[in-house]
Amino acid sequence: MTLYFAANGARPTTAALTPVTTGTSLKTLLQIATPSTRMIRIVEWGISFSGFAAAAPIRCELIDVDVAATVTAHVAAGVQPYNDPNAPASLMTLGTSATGYTATAEGTITASRYGDVQQISPAGSYMRQWPLGREFVVGVSRFLRVRVHAPAAVDAVTYLVWEE
Repeated sequence: MTLYFAANGARPTTAALTPVTTGTSLKTLLQIATPSTRMIRIVEWGISFSGFAAAAPIRCELIDVDVAATVTAHVAAGVQPYNDPNAPASLMTLGTSATGYTATAEGTITASRYGDVQQISPAGSYMRQWPLGREFVVGVSRFLRVRVHAPAAVDAVTYLVWEE
């Protein structure tokens, strides 16, 4: 199987990835939409914040849901092969109600399942890798989101690595 990588922004070219503000209400920073033909296994995810002082923590969720957020659509180049630079393009669905970043609307979720949930300092970071054979699996026609709820807005960078 091939691993793929996506972050909460366009693929960097001549400039670095631009962090995105968390805002102060629930916000999806990154969303991956599985097609009707493929589930994914989450191998790793991470998030970091630009705060510089200890303050109330930011609630962070890796969550599998049934409804898409409205996002800035990733393009195929934004979902990159991770362990094989010659791998075919990811099969994840792209679009403003599919795979993308920086949600403008959360949608009304009726079914969800946590993959991870943390409270992280606004001056901190977090990364999780699952042991082989114990990865968090997202089924077909689902939406995997990295969501945050911050008491004060800070910039964030998040990423996901998954196996197709």
